[in-house]
Amino acid sequence: MTVVLALALGFAQLCVMLALAFCAIRLLLGPTAQDRILALDSLWMAAMLFILLLGIRFSSMVYFEAALVIALLGFVSSIALAKFLIRGEIIE
Repeated sequence: MTVVLALALGFAQLCVMLALAFCAIRLLLGPTAQDRILALDSLWMAAMLFILLLGIRFSSMVYFEAALVIALLGFVSSIALAKFLIRGEIIE
């Protein structure tokens, strides 16, 4: 790995960790349920990105598979929470 790539990965990981912290703060302090759901949606996306950056840094396919699982679960949970906010129930 070149020096430029290592520096870019370090900077990207720092930015994603900052995004994770901001999302966690909004999740805990959000004034409405919609704000909390949006923060949760952003949180799983940032977590997936962080795991992808770790996969690039360590050159391991396990991280990419874990990121895929997080993406699938995050998408399904976002749909379920949005449906709950709209209708008040998840299963009809």
